[in-house]
Amino acid sequence: MTFADAELTDDAFLGGRLRLWQPRTGYRAAADPVLLAAAAPAVPGARVLDLGCGAFAAGLCLAVRVPGVALAGLEVQPAYADLARRNADRNAIPAEVWTGDLVAPPAALRRAFDIVLMNPPYFGAGGGTPARDPGREAALREATPLAAWLTAAARRLAPGGWLVAIQAADRLPHLLAALPATIGSAAVLPVAPRAGRPAGRVILRARKGGRGAFRLLAPLALHAGAVHRGDFDDHTPEATAILRHGAAIAAFG
Repeated sequence: MTFADAELTDDAFLGGRLRLWQPRTGYRAAADPVLLAAAAPAVPGARVLDLGCGAFAAGLCLAVRVPGVALAGLEVQPAYADLARRNADRNAIPAEVWTGDLVAPPAALRRAFDIVLMNPPYFGAGGGTPARDPGREAALREATPLAAWLTAAARRLAPGGWLVAIQAADRLPHLLAALPATIGSAAVLPVAPRAGRPAGRVILRARKGGRGAFRLLAPLALHAGAVHRGDFDDHTPEATAILRHGAAIAAFG
């Protein structure tokens, strides 16, 4: 199964440095995968796995910020896995993309990575109104438990490797409770729409074999001002640097 060209939009990320095909009516990436990529402590040559990569927004954003990473993706939905391959080819970024389940990944992915990125579904199983599009529903509503995502990531990480995850803020207790015992030195960055507003997202960065103390970082505010005042770009300078220019998130150090 693949998306026809007429079913896709052509979207710019990182100020146009990256262009992605995305489904018009399915799951569409926005700021979250850009933030996820910006939290990864990558260097050229790092082995990176984008777990549940969708159209590959997070992995490719990271590869644009840090050229030379060895990039791989795993996606359970065949049409999105095909789209991820097309997006990598389109941007001339070498990458492997595999179609498969993170619980039982293809044999070729049973190797060690320095960084695992993950953007698990934000809504728990059951309840709520299902999305009309099945691809969007599969991306947003949990079918595989969050603990299974974290276990899969831990298994793929090399000793000293980094897990980087973005999740809905109200699921932070579940995220921390499900961290495998092999993962430590966790730091959490709340991401708020504006200063003084509750966080809507959290980014977790933790290390396999890490023994450092847990850190709760000061929130990252995405928009300036107390309220939205019109249809224009009102991102804070830090958010602009991350979302438009591919800067790393400085708060993680």
